[in-house]
Amino acid sequence: MSKPSNKEMTIDQVVAELRDGMTIGIGGWGPRRKPMALVRAILRSDLKDLDIVSWGGADVGLLAEAGKIRSLTYAFVSLDSIPLEPLFQQARQNRTIPVIHEWDEGMFNTGLQAAAQRLPFLPMRAGLGSDVLRNNPELKLVKSPYADANGDHEEFVAVPALKLDVAMVHLNRADVHGNASYLGPDPYFDDLFCMAADRAYVSCEQIVDTAGLTVDTPVQRVLLHRTMVTGVVETPNGAHFTTCTPDYERDEKFQKHYAASTADPEDWAAFKARFLSGDEAAYQAAVAEFTKEQA
Repeated sequence: MSKPSNKEMTIDQVVAELRDGMTIGIGGWGPRRKPMALVRAILRSDLKDLDIVSWGGADVGLLAEAGKIRSLTYAFVSLDSIPLEPLFQQARQNRTIPVIHEWDEGMFNTGLQAAAQRLPFLPMRAGLGSDVLRNNPELKLVKSPYADANGDHEEFVAVPALKLDVAMVHLNRADVHGNASYLGPDPYFDDLFCMAADRAYVSCEQIVDTAGLTVDTPVQRVLLHRTMVTGVVETPNGAHFTTCTPDYERDEKFQKHYAASTADPEDWAAFKARFLSGDEAAYQAAVAEFTKEQA
């Protein structure tokens, strides 16, 4: 019997496999367990014209500010304690994202489910009678082929599959084969992102032996199976400044500094020079220095 393959990669190796014009799904939820190290690597790259699918947070804001996004499909873009992600807000107001698809959260989930099941669409009631249909005229309605008790054929929204070229997610632990587990309170649909994609890359806080994935952890927390994953990257603190419970919570001081910096062009230039001008190691060193200053 052949052994499972070793899928360990570096951040730069993952980004080297991406191409202009790809549809990239970014897992996590707003400011929670986002694969920020991979997002920062995309910022450093020459990639452009990306179609981004995300329950958005700073991932969307940063990619929008960098001019990387050709189209964006989202249900919200928030930092929680800061209700509207500031760089995304600027991009929406200035209309710098060419194509926007703003969906209901249930529709977003259904689109991922359709892609995961290799279906062109799935029907649902969410969106009926709402401005979602007016603001997204590409969405179609479909009638049920089955009559109800009154002989009527109910009409639904035909939610198109959110088919992804690539998914990027961040989990707490993984092995080199692509099995990965979350230790916090919520899986955040990361498994759906991976199943909806042709290729899926997982960054994690720590790569462990396969047996270690279930040590002191319920088996059901193993969210991703190796058959769903193309590559694994060990990136300690790689979700910063979002949460990665229980390894760390959201860095509220840094998030406030980030948001405040976006309000002034000079402050934002200084923020980028300090935190986003180097590689991931330079970012983590700058964050450590910032944390000492705030102590």
